[in-house]
Amino acid sequence: MDAKWKSRLSTLWRDWVRPILVVVVVLGTFRSAIADWNDVPTGSMKPTILEGDRIFVNKLAYDLKVPFTSHRVARWADPMRGDVVILFSPADGERLVKRVIGVPGDEIVMRGNRLSINGEPATYEPLDLDTIEQIVPGERTKHRYAAETLGTRRHPVMTTPPSRAKHSFGPVTLGDDEYFVMGDNRDNSRDSRYFGTADRGQIVGRVQRIVLSVDRDHYYLPRWDRFLRDVP
Repeated sequence: MDAKWKSRLSTLWRDWVRPILVVVVVLGTFRSAIADWNDVPTGSMKPTILEGDRIFVNKLAYDLKVPFTSHRVARWADPMRGDVVILFSPADGERLVKRVIGVPGDEIVMRGNRLSINGEPATYEPLDLDTIEQIVPGERTKHRYAAETLGTRRHPVMTTPPSRAKHSFGPVTLGDDEYFVMGDNRDNSRDSRYFGTADRGQIVGRVQRIVLSVDRDHYYLPRWDRFLRDVP
């Protein structure tokens, strides 16, 4: 290789390749260990999170991990009942977004889509109209909606009668580092009712808000009212 080509390659590496690699590594490290933003492809968390939402995930909410690994360096908190989390499915390793329903030591029972935790029934109240109106108009009448309160945490849920989902189960008692997760779309969610409990190490981070949202059924137009919306 002559000096001219060596000079060109050196310039290419210095001015283009190396800066791009630095950006990729820094951005990848940030998304792996600090915070991430994920697209939501399914409706298992409706009406809280819709298809087309892009969510912000705080990966420092519970612990610090070595980037690109599951090795924990420090642990300062644990998921709480009611948190919406990103986790890896115990069944197949798929990344999921679900709500924590039970934490270590809890006894969970569901009868007719109504939960009880440690013998204390969850309360169910009418859901606010604004949340219901986030559902596509043609689908709204197919579902039933409620505001579910577990302890002090209140969040929306919906069911779709009639369906063949598991409306009743338990009691299930959680062991150390075991978490029971469910989707807010109770009749359309593959969750701990089917694949069992999730280990603490399978939980990646906490979902804090919806960053942006697009309507996939209408040319991916932005749903401005969902931008920067907190996730209850």
